[in-house]
Amino acid sequence: METEAFILHANDWLPNNERLPVLLYRGVIKAEGKAAAERFERLFADHGWPPQWRDTIFDYDHYHSTAHEALGVAAGHGTLLLGGPGGREVEVQAGDALVLPVGVGHRRLAVSDDFRVVGAYPDGQDWDIRRDAPSDEIRRRMRALPVPQSDPVAGEAGPLVETWRRPD
Repeated sequence: METEAFILHANDWLPNNERLPVLLYRGVIKAEGKAAAERFERLFADHGWPPQWRDTIFDYDHYHSTAHEALGVAAGHGTLLLGGPGGREVEVQAGDALVLPVGVGHRRLAVSDDFRVVGAYPDGQDWDIRRDAPSDEIRRRMRALPVPQSDPVAGEAGPLVETWRRPD
């Protein structure tokens, strides 16, 4: 499985995350459609990231200030914009997964008609949808959000565990 990690810096009103990298996993699941969605849901749940929805990704910039997010592409293909206007365009297809740290802006740019994603969040983290610049209080809350103990794709020895260790 090929994995890529990259940092997205603050951009316009989007805070992004200058400490924790976005993780992009290629070819996690070798299936498509309902079978892929079910396999992503099991995989995420087995690693402490309970799945909470199956749908597409919003077509407007937004971020989450109360949770990290795992996305498993179950069907179709498309281009996502991460980090806001002028940010990073990422091509994804069925079988790929992403982990977005708290604060990272994201939206869909162009996707196939059958594009479907499974969304999951670490145990104990409830997600919100933000479409405005964060206040100082929201920034403090995002910085204090715990780093999950497990990678949603690879478990306790995955890239998230290796790259998201919080400096003491």
